[in-house]
Amino acid sequence: MTRLQLCTTLVTGFFVVALLLRPLLHRLKTGAWGLHGLSGTPRQAGWWGGFCFILSLALTPAALWWPALVELPLAPGLLLASAGALLTFVAQAGMGASWRIGVRASDRTALVTTGLFALVRNPIFTGMLSFAAGLAVLWPNALSFAAAVSLLVAVELQVRFVEEPYLRALHGQPYVAWARRVGRFVPGLGRVR
Repeated sequence: MTRLQLCTTLVTGFFVVALLLRPLLHRLKTGAWGLHGLSGTPRQAGWWGGFCFILSLALTPAALWWPALVELPLAPGLLLASAGALLTFVAQAGMGASWRIGVRASDRTALVTTGLFALVRNPIFTGMLSFAAGLAVLWPNALSFAAAVSLLVAVELQVRFVEEPYLRALHGQPYVAWARRVGRFVPGLGRVR
């Protein structure tokens, strides 16, 4: 298998499991797809977070159509991308009925603080960022780097301006207590003061 075939297999597998299979399983379990799309308007940070997320989704497979600039050692990128994909899938499953992409203010989901969520508040985003970084190492070019940076911007905007305010308003003190104990993306870092 060539490096390009490996990258194509990783990207296809990640997209199928995280963005197709997970919503389908959620639909079968809850009756809802869990896909809420862009929140807010172009004047709000959350909308830009959604836009950057969609941009990253488009840039990721497009990067594979462009040649890699250099051929870096295979193991680090493969390990990072594989671990990121696994983390994403396990964290998505761990959310159960609370899983969703995007926020709808009318939703009333349970606060998930167990499993991976006992270590970090956003393990799905940690996994996705690890996957994107691993792919950029495996197939380094301007588009793979742009996809990773776009995802980083999307995640930061979504978490800080949409997810955290929503969870704080919905769950109040239990959310604040959890956020004081648990890091945002990495254990211990980004805890609420």
